Amino acid sequence: MLIHVCELCGYEYNPKVGDVENGIEENTDFEDLPEDWICPLCGASKDDFAEELREDDESEDV
Repeated sequence: MLIHVCELCGYEYNPKVGDVENGIEENTDFEDLPEDWICPLCGASKDDFAEELREDDESEDV
């Protein structure tokens, strides 16, 4: 799964979760966020986020 991490504060934008408190629905890709969207923790712009590839927890066998 591809997430985006704020390089200033470490906030992780997960597209599966979205940013519901700020009007961003679940399953919204980072690229589909409004250009004026900012980090909900520190106010950084989208340009201050770095992509990070993570293993998808749902694909792991228990």
